[in-house]
Amino acid sequence: MIARATAQRTGRPAPRSRIAGVDEAGRGPLAGPVVAAAVVLNPRRPIDGLRDSKQLTAAQRRDLADEIRARALAFALGEASVAEIDSLNILQATLLAMRRAIEALAPAVDLVLVDGNQLPRIAIAARAIVGGDATEPAISAASILAKTHRDALMRLLHERYPDYGFARHFGYATPQHLARLKKLGPCAAHRRSFAPVRILLPLPLWAD
Repeated sequence: MIARATAQRTGRPAPRSRIAGVDEAGRGPLAGPVVAAAVVLNPRRPIDGLRDSKQLTAAQRRDLADEIRARALAFALGEASVAEIDSLNILQATLLAMRRAIEALAPAVDLVLVDGNQLPRIAIAARAIVGGDATEPAISAASILAKTHRDALMRLLHERYPDYGFARHFGYATPQHLARLKKLGPCAAHRRSFAPVRILLPLPLWAD
């Protein structure tokens, strides 16, 4: 069974008040899981250059991800699978991935700062911040870890399904991806609840 959440504790003992930043990657793509990260930064070991992962190059994200893993007090990753996305819807699957990341942190935190306007159901004080990935360093760090981890997962899916080009577009609805999807049909990694995939599925036998 594939682990749905992973965590690592790093750095010195936690300060009295532990605050985690939380963000996700992969809400929009047509394929692959949605990934969330939770990060507790160490104020004694600041990391320069933290910002929204979308404002960074792939090389910058990789370098910063290494720094975050080395300097953060704690971090954790959570995933929601394609099957869960199709069953729950993408919003609920995203909140599930966030909850898994938060609950995987050890020890637990006192406050969670979540990018966006929705909060997962957790037994911890939490605050939603629209645009938080650009204003809160811990959320920026979480966005970087979530993005780099999901990109790595999509490269693995590319090895299983090389004809779709997942290593180039990471599952997003690029013209290249849509063309391959139309020609080949969906594979097991595609989200069947998303319209561009759903319209290509065979109709059930009972359909008119």
